[in-house]
Amino acid sequence: MAKKSWSDMSPTQKRIVVAVGVAEMALTTWCARDLKDRPKELVRGPKLLWGPVLSVQPLGPIAYLVWGRKR
Repeated sequence: MAKKSWSDMSPTQKRIVVAVGVAEMALTTWCARDLKDRPKELVRGPKLLWGPVLSVQPLGPIAYLVWGRKR
């Protein structure tokens, strides 16, 4: 299956792409803010490592939420 360019997509497909992008950015922003505000004792591993991990989309923010935070 060949990649579609933006102009080849239907209006519904374009809305889905934009919605997923907005959700991804919101999740990443929320995780970055949580990481910044959370004490280092409540983060698994060094906080400096989690910063770059958050940029790996979409797995970084999900990994932080699942494994990076202590309860």
